[in-house]
Amino acid sequence: MNYTKAFFKYVTQNVCGMIGVSVYLLADTFFISVAGGTDGITVLNLALPIYGLIFALGAMIGAGSATYYALRRAMGERDIEGCFYQAVCRCILISIPITLAGIFVPDKIMIAMGADAGILEMAAAYTGTFMAFTPFFIMNNTFTSFARNDGDPTVAMLSSISGSAFNILFDYIFMFPMGMGVRGAALATGLSPIVSILVSLLHYFGKKNHIRLVIVRPSLKQFMQCCSLGVSAFIGEISSGITTMVFNFLLLKLVGNIAVAAYGVTANLALVCMAIFNGISQGVQPLLSDCFGRGDVKNLRHVRRLCLAAAAGAELLLIAVAYGGTDTLIGIFNSEKNPLLVVYAHTGMRLYFLGYLAAGINIMLISYFAAIGRAGIAFTASLLRGVAAISVCALLMSRLFGINGIWLSFLASETITLLVMAAAVMWSRKKAGRKEKG
Repeated sequence: MNYTKAFFKYVTQNVCGMIGVSVYLLADTFFISVAGGTDGITVLNLALPIYGLIFALGAMIGAGSATYYALRRAMGERDIEGCFYQAVCRCILISIPITLAGIFVPDKIMIAMGADAGILEMAAAYTGTFMAFTPFFIMNNTFTSFARNDGDPTVAMLSSISGSAFNILFDYIFMFPMGMGVRGAALATGLSPIVSILVSLLHYFGKKNHIRLVIVRPSLKQFMQCCSLGVSAFIGEISSGITTMVFNFLLLKLVGNIAVAAYGVTANLALVCMAIFNGISQGVQPLLSDCFGRGDVKNLRHVRRLCLAAAAGAELLLIAVAYGGTDTLIGIFNSEKNPLLVVYAHTGMRLYFLGYLAAGINIMLISYFAAIGRAGIAFTASLLRGVAAISVCALLMSRLFGINGIWLSFLASETITLLVMAAAVMWSRKKAGRKEKG
């Protein structure tokens, strides 16, 4: 296999697919800003942590099970026949409590997220609608991850883009011609993973498919192994939700809804950035797992270098775009021409996006360790950057520097994570060197 050619094929197609997924959230933000103004953006941003939880569970089960499948297949193992079936069953079971909560208590969920009386009705309508589709959001990741690991990144890309295109089109149809408002935006978003799953079936009914829906007895051991391989993907996805929730509460305390709306603009644009990095990391995962499983150290290092170089280039490009088009990007989502929103979002975006100087490299290294079965290192680093460091930095820096400290906490937490990971890699190399001498 030509790994350089395969790298660009897998990464390009997966990045396009992931961007397609994030674009529909941008479309939601735009249409909601037109229909609901600043309050609408605030509602969407308060709901983002819930999206984060749903996508994180889907990533843990889907990416973890698909990585397990790829590693075992590369090693010549035979216990992978029922892997896809078990992953689908896990998706359905884990989605039940979230779906029921969205149907029966969406108002209580949004109060817990920080919604006040002025936006509660809108928030409950939006959240309750999209949470009803939780099983499809979670299963979508499994269908696309297995297709990608079965050598068909093209279908994985097409399924993501198709779902996003459907969402953007029906956002407009449901919200404006049909007059459904924010509930229409949530309905279009909820239906989009169903479209993606249907498109991904092209692989499962095609000639390239090697995956069979074999019904087997559930295996707790396999479940734990898959989750351990997918936990870094879980933390990677949920970290944006945790960051959003922490930032929302701090911004509500310091300023109010207008600051949350300003952060909503930045957070939704940041989702595109994360889609690019996640696209690179998930796209390269089958190649890394294949090299590691076959003991091909030379190509494993080659693919890792390509991965890190792509991340570094993307980091510089994204920061350049953010600084060059700050006000233009903000203006797209500021339908009310609110001057305060511009003031807060302008500074916030420029300070927040500095965090991508380190974030991309961190995501690639975490994905690398997960792809080669080093779940412990991947989990620790993911937990540090996604939960511990960002929470501590945001709380501490908001006290020291106010709202600017909140924006800069992303850079601080990613820098801390990068330094810790660099130290861990150096220590492991020294340890390996001592063993060889001994």
